[in-house]
Amino acid sequence: MTDSIPLQPVRHKKRVDSRPRAGCCEWLRCCGGGEPRPRTVWLGHPEKRDQRYPRNVINNQKYNFFTFLPGVLFSQFRYFFNFYFLLLACSQFVPEMRLGALYTYWVPLGFVLAVTIIREAVEEIRCYVRDKEMNSQVYSRLTSRGTVKVKSSNIQVGDLILVEKNQRVPADMIFLRTSEKNGVLLLAHGLLDGETDWKLSAPVACTQRLPQPLSALGVWDLLQIRSYVYAEEPNIDIHNFLGTFTREDSDPPISESLSIENTLWAGTVIASGTVVGVVLYTGRELRSVMNTSDPRSKIGLFDLEVNCLTKILFGALVVVSLVMVALQHFAGRWYLQIIRFLLLFSNIIPISLRVNLDMGKMVYSWMIRRDSKIPGTVVRSSTIPEQLGRISYLLTDKTGTLTQNEMVFKRLHLGTVAYGLDSMDEVQSHIFSIYTQVRRFTSAQVTSVKSVIVAKWTSSREWWSQTFWKGNWIITQGQTNKKMARMTRTREFSPGQKEPSPIPQSQDPPAQKGPTVTTKVRRTMSSRVHEAVKAIALCHNVTPVYESNGVTDQAEAEKQFEDSCRVYQASSPDEVALVQWTESVGLTLVGRDQSSMQLRTPGDQILNLTILQVFPFTYESKRMGVIVRDESTGEITFYMKGADVVMAGIVQYNDWLEEECGNMAREGLRVLVVAKKSLTEEQYQDFEARYVQAKLSVHDRSLKVATVIESLEMEMELLCLTGVEDQLQADVRPTLETLRNAGIKVWMLTGDKLETATCTAKNAHLVTRNQDIHVFRLPLKGGAASPPPPRPRMVAQVTEGRGDPGVTNRGEAHLELNAFRRKHDCALVISGDSLEVCLKYYEYEFMELACQCPAVVCCRCAPTQKAQIVRLLQERTGKLTCAVGDGGNDVSMIQESDCGVGVEGKEGKQASLAADFSITQFKHLGRLLMVHGRNSYKRSAALSQFVIHRSLCISTMQGFLIIGAELGVAYSTIYTMFPVFSLVLDKDVKWKSPCWGRPLSYKTFLIWVLISIYQGSTIMYGALLLFESEFVHIVAISFTSLILTELLMVALTIQTWHWLMTVAELLSLACYIASLVFLHEFIDVYFIATLSFLWKVSVITLVSCLPLYVLKYLRRRFSPPSYSKLTS
Repeated sequence: MTDSIPLQPVRHKKRVDSRPRAGCCEWLRCCGGGEPRPRTVWLGHPEKRDQRYPRNVINNQKYNFFTFLPGVLFSQFRYFFNFYFLLLACSQFVPEMRLGALYTYWVPLGFVLAVTIIREAVEEIRCYVRDKEMNSQVYSRLTSRGTVKVKSSNIQVGDLILVEKNQRVPADMIFLRTSEKNGVLLLAHGLLDGETDWKLSAPVACTQRLPQPLSALGVWDLLQIRSYVYAEEPNIDIHNFLGTFTREDSDPPISESLSIENTLWAGTVIASGTVVGVVLYTGRELRSVMNTSDPRSKIGLFDLEVNCLTKILFGALVVVSLVMVALQHFAGRWYLQIIRFLLLFSNIIPISLRVNLDMGKMVYSWMIRRDSKIPGTVVRSSTIPEQLGRISYLLTDKTGTLTQNEMVFKRLHLGTVAYGLDSMDEVQSHIFSIYTQVRRFTSAQVTSVKSVIVAKWTSSREWWSQTFWKGNWIITQGQTNKKMARMTRTREFSPGQKEPSPIPQSQDPPAQKGPTVTTKVRRTMSSRVHEAVKAIALCHNVTPVYESNGVTDQAEAEKQFEDSCRVYQASSPDEVALVQWTESVGLTLVGRDQSSMQLRTPGDQILNLTILQVFPFTYESKRMGVIVRDESTGEITFYMKGADVVMAGIVQYNDWLEEECGNMAREGLRVLVVAKKSLTEEQYQDFEARYVQAKLSVHDRSLKVATVIESLEMEMELLCLTGVEDQLQADVRPTLETLRNAGIKVWMLTGDKLETATCTAKNAHLVTRNQDIHVFRLPLKGGAASPPPPRPRMVAQVTEGRGDPGVTNRGEAHLELNAFRRKHDCALVISGDSLEVCLKYYEYEFMELACQCPAVVCCRCAPTQKAQIVRLLQERTGKLTCAVGDGGNDVSMIQESDCGVGVEGKEGKQASLAADFSITQFKHLGRLLMVHGRNSYKRSAALSQFVIHRSLCISTMQGFLIIGAELGVAYSTIYTMFPVFSLVLDKDVKWKSPCWGRPLSYKTFLIWVLISIYQGSTIMYGALLLFESEFVHIVAISFTSLILTELLMVALTIQTWHWLMTVAELLSLACYIASLVFLHEFIDVYFIATLSFLWKVSVITLVSCLPLYVLKYLRRRFSPPSYSKLTS
């Protein structure tokens, strides 16, 4: 394998977009057609539109009333198997070609078609009901005449829509106003991007400041102002948006830039308050619709293989017919003779094969639903149960599928000491000691103490004033006189930073001598823990919400800060876990709005802090920060937390950060680095002026803002590391190990962050401990991919256009692929943007390398990217794929895969309703694939080959002896149907086991063809050799031997006997014996009661079956299957 890749662009196949229109008809342009363009939308005036827009109708149906029957029939008869039976049945209407009764051909075909039509009709009706329910949801539209109720399907672009709490957003809108007093809206995005975290959304500042309060429905000012929104053209990107809001009737005109924070995408759910938005996109232009692929009817690979074998049998049928006509020297109307021979030997391709396979699929579906070990499992597509046993690639979502999306705080690391779950009481005691033994100075006391210090120790003025303002001074409550208090400085210095020399003893204030060392150590550790916990309690985007009896009552509940009524809401479960942990150790977040925050101490004291600036976490920056002012002391502090790769270059020098972060990451914990920096009033005022100016910039706004923020991110004091674990679903690790041992490669596709996805992959053992991880990122100098430098700068990140130094162009992709090619047995982690670049230029090379990886993690994947990965795996490898997900963003991936599995979780049932199979927990996937999938595949393989064997045997005999049509029908139905169909109950093992090999292949098919020819010929020639006087004796001997041979062959094939199998065998034999009374036209009843008949039938049956029993014994003796070793 070479280390270089030729720089040749990929020639992509042209794909036709078959996504169904969300409007009425695809061929009519009444719903708005043409290429999508940017638009100008006037608030409350949908009539002022500059183009035609599609109706806001959701349509997930595959057919309509007129196309249903033609579409279903076409999907059935486009395959040769069903089309052949249709021609065969139609030929019986021609008198010259009729061989038997019409019902013998049309009843089996009609049964197959009826089952298919009923199944498709039920699914279409379910889709219609769901779509109608969504389209009929009622919303309030604001008009000049007042509030008007309107259905979701009648909403138009430009309408002002009022959405209540817990209501679904009906269309893509711009957020204008909210009833929340803090001006922040929480959205549930689970159905859109698969993440159950709350997302924050902000209204347009101009409209939120309008005088009338929304709670009083005073929203008419929105209709009085003259304003419009300019929006980009519709696209599939759910993480970005570009637009502007302009108000023309103000002087001067007000213009605000709009971003993703100002949007309300359709499918999201309002989690707090009441909102008003203006509709931008509807119908097929919705982000959620554009990220959904069209539903399709899935045809299993097993059915395609049977269809291929049918073609082979048809070719053999044509050859046999030509040979029979050739033996007659093509005399007379030989072409008509060929057709008659084709019909005569049509049993070679049995129509009962289709009936047995469809009935078998129904039995497999019933078994899956009735399995007590996987309760709640639903089979929504009963046509592909065999697919479950042939999966090569499993593509799974992360949040809600592998994980519970419930974070648990596991570790607090201070550098010299770490606190785990078993030592959190020590953290709590430190916090209690701070707030119960000491109290902070008030601002007046700080001034008084400072003046005393300056007056008494003039020689140390510089050091004392400097450390006083940088440190955190406390005074003991036991002070009763007005002398200088004994003070303890709680500011800690990071390793490597020297602490200033203490004040000379002669200058020390009077203090008691004693065990001062122990006291100082105790207080030093307490202060360090306190600073870390306080930083965690302040640096976040969590908002406490107080609810009473399920109804939010901020006015009443917030007065008392009732713990029982408080619920934390945030955009990330990590944030909630951290705040809940600080509450458990003593510092409780009791209130927050846009400008303030309140903490409650263990002594029930309320700490009021003013929020000066918030720098939210982004994918680019990988960190978040907050600047707060303590109202009691006036101190301004900049707190920041983020990923270790970013924070390593921001905090002061230390020698333990990298090592401890690696240790915690190896345990599967999400690691955050927490730091702080104290600011003077002058420093903050200078920063604020530069920050506001940068935000008003028109050109290079992101770069200028990043540069200003970067000026603060220098030499920050490292406080602690936090470790949070995302709880996995039950038995995820053993399930993944079972699948991996079965040869199934697992790919994790998630919309979450790279670090989070990597931690989950390690925690779930998707990536084993002895495997390396290669993260696709921009190579540094030297060509090989390596970690970022110790101190990454935001300016460089913005210049590159991303926080993660990922692949951005063709040259970088080339270098990164070469670096990855040199690694072996290495798991791959790649972001969605880097993946898009690699697939654009090096699709074949990337997929070749990725398919060799033991595991692949794709983070920040859009829903369409997930479906694209599934499609590429199918095209490049030819293997079967299974997609597992629980959210609406997984629907495209589930529908694109060969076998889609939906998990019913917190994100609703959208994924489970769109999937082929629905489970309640991820651990059920192991049994679904390894037990039911394996058994379904092996049973269908045995069933199909037995049906073909049964037909070939009688067809071989008909080459020499014409057996009546009635006997042929009875042989295929009454006498052998139950024993052959009982094979659907067979199983070789009772535990989870992979399906090694192919029980249905050209090799096994050829073996069964040879067995059929051997047994048919043996029975026919044996009957001809042993009969004595009358021809009717040949039919009796051969037909009886044929039935006994088939029953013995079923017994030979069965691995594990079921009582129904025994009943089927005995019942079929009894039915044959009882029916002899009615078959006197074909069989001599008196002859079969003679001893001569019995020994002749016994000899023929023994010769046809004994060699196969011997071969089976020898094979099991010298070449046993793998599962037999475990059984023994």
